[in-house]
Amino acid sequence: MNEANQQWLDVRSDTVTRPGAAMRAAMQAAPLGDDVYGDDPSVNRLQQRAAELFGFEAALFAPSGTQSNLIALLAHCGRGDEYLVGQEAHTFRYEAGGAAVLGSIQPQPILNQADGGIALADIEAQIKPDDFHFARTRLLALENTIGGRVLGADYLARATALAHARGLATHLDGARICNAAVKQNISLRAAVAGFDSVSVCLSKGLGAPVGSVLCGSKVFIEQGKRWRKMLGGGMRQAGGLAAAGLYALEHNVERLEEDHANAAWLAQALGKIAGLTVSAPQTNILYVDLPAAACASLGQALLRERIRVAMAPRLRLVTHLDAARADLQRLVDVFAAHFKT
Repeated sequence: MNEANQQWLDVRSDTVTRPGAAMRAAMQAAPLGDDVYGDDPSVNRLQQRAAELFGFEAALFAPSGTQSNLIALLAHCGRGDEYLVGQEAHTFRYEAGGAAVLGSIQPQPILNQADGGIALADIEAQIKPDDFHFARTRLLALENTIGGRVLGADYLARATALAHARGLATHLDGARICNAAVKQNISLRAAVAGFDSVSVCLSKGLGAPVGSVLCGSKVFIEQGKRWRKMLGGGMRQAGGLAAAGLYALEHNVERLEEDHANAAWLAQALGKIAGLTVSAPQTNILYVDLPAAACASLGQALLRERIRVAMAPRLRLVTHLDAARADLQRLVDVFAAHFKT
């Protein structure tokens, strides 16, 4: 049995990360103002720094990645327009249909390939002709990483070039783009090259408690401010949250390599257990296929050891800065005992 004071291990997602002492100190010390008026110096600094790091003219701090992506879709597309998007993409599957409900923007879902990308021929085939029978194709939206898989710079260059050649704008859901950059050992600017806008999550592996930044041109971000206000995302003295995001960008990007190494170690350890099929992770997300009949009892055994997972026959495990190697060993021990290897 676990000790009463043993810390919980939560590998449901990297959204569960909590600010460390240094980040909390930065939040406490942050100067504040009214961001709706543009007067919060900490928010302004975060936006300026994000734009610099990712190579855009401007950036906008939003409460969530879902809102940041929605702002981008609303700014790029109008009523009756459509955006091309992968069937597995977060903006299509997991953001409550916001573009369709709130923007009258039609998603055109396209099959994702095994590597997470969308075949260029499939993108080309789904661009509608200039005919009033069709929604107007305006935008290609991609995601990197997607399900933990990294879309390479060469592929992204070809996809964005195709979109631009056909008159489309390009948006990147870069919730975990820093993971992709670290995995490929390239700069953040290089990781988002070719995109007209990118949404970057600060509250996943980077460890901030709240928020995303949307980067784009000055004109685009000015449009985004209007949409953010309309969506209820205009915050007042938000500098404490912005300071956490700035700390995350300046201190927690390179350490993502540790999460990747932990995910690889965890996959190797679990792969030795009979009855499990474990994917080889590229970044910080791995998948474990296990017998459906074992889910209930395994889930209970994990909870007894103060381990949280989103139990399913295809189990996603996500490593992050609050998932130490010793805690991951506890998870492996529970799996090994349950399957009696």
